[in-house]
Amino acid sequence: MGMISEFKDFIAKGNAMDLAVGVIIGGAFGAIVNSLVSDVITPALLNPALKAAQVENLAELKTEGGILYGKFLAAVISFLVIAFVIFLMVKAINSMKKKEAPAPAAPAGPTQEELLTQIRDLLKK
Repeated sequence: MGMISEFKDFIAKGNAMDLAVGVIIGGAFGAIVNSLVSDVITPALLNPALKAAQVENLAELKTEGGILYGKFLAAVISFLVIAFVIFLMVKAINSMKKKEAPAPAAPAGPTQEELLTQIRDLLKK
């Protein structure tokens, strides 16, 4: 078994994939929470009277306790992009799994006509 096929088998296992998705999405969501706390909630609590128009640059805004909605929005957009890419990867891996393991064909049972014929014959007896 080649290295690539072993890697495919490892990736296709549900546990490895679930763990990877959880770690990546959790890290990205953690960035949203950190940005919400440090860039929106904390400045709003510390200095609600600050007017952004009076501040000339981002460093001054941060030191003055201004609310950085842009940074928070960037964290949310980053999370959405990461989550979408992970969704596409999981979808591709699931389609690979389906191609590798086709479902077994259902055993062919008697047709409806054969069953009706059997019932008719039993009723004649």
